[in-house]
Amino acid sequence: MTSTTPRYAELHAPAHWRVVDFISDLHLQASEPQTVQAWKDYLRQTRADAVFLLGDIFEVWVGDDGLDGDDEDARFERACIDMLSSAGERRPLHLMHGNRDFLLGPEAARRARCTLLDDPTVLIFGNRRWLLSHGDALCIDDHEYLAFRAQVRTPRWQQAFLAQPLAQRRQIARGLRQQSEERKRSGVDYADVDASLARQWLQQAQATELIHGHTHKPADHALGAGLHRRVLSDWDLQAVPPRAEVLRLQDTGHDVSVQRLPLDQAR
Repeated sequence: MTSTTPRYAELHAPAHWRVVDFISDLHLQASEPQTVQAWKDYLRQTRADAVFLLGDIFEVWVGDDGLDGDDEDARFERACIDMLSSAGERRPLHLMHGNRDFLLGPEAARRARCTLLDDPTVLIFGNRRWLLSHGDALCIDDHEYLAFRAQVRTPRWQQAFLAQPLAQRRQIARGLRQQSEERKRSGVDYADVDASLARQWLQQAQATELIHGHTHKPADHALGAGLHRRVLSDWDLQAVPPRAEVLRLQDTGHDVSVQRLPLDQAR
């Protein structure tokens, strides 16, 4: 297990927040219009006081300058950013990077009316501390991915990548997506979050609940000593059966309830 101790940013929820929603792993892409439409409908209909998007909202992001292109990918990205901007006029949106969209930068966040979150961040809501993460850094048995992650999260790598022509970056991204799909089809068993490391993070953050995505294995896990791990659902409306879920915290004034809601109830 890694001994690296992350820095924990803190976000204090305003006193008027009563309902907070969490979603992740939508992997938005033009080739999956049902998922995109479901996401748009959710953003228009939710009654949450704030929405937290915990990574991999986009299938891929190759740089904010892609928004100014004239190709199909650029038009799709602009439409999604415009949707976020419209939703951000009604309630705060907080966005955390995932392993697919970690290059989404301050310009895209500004245009989307989203506040970028550090990973991990402690949300203080309902007099409790909730630890938020995308979750990929906790999958320490996936040695190949973590080596890749360490490389691509460095400023030097990102500067070199973003210096390449946009078309070349999109081609590289398509290749990486194809490799990922081939790996899925091969039946490889993906590493899960390490329970011991999750407990360590929670204890260091003085939190009792970890909320994360990444693994596409929605469930609630008791970690012992009153600690819990809440895994968010991925979204795929073309799957059989369709997958999409919202995790909602509701401050009742006495406690905070945790609900897993299908989309038709997340209003």
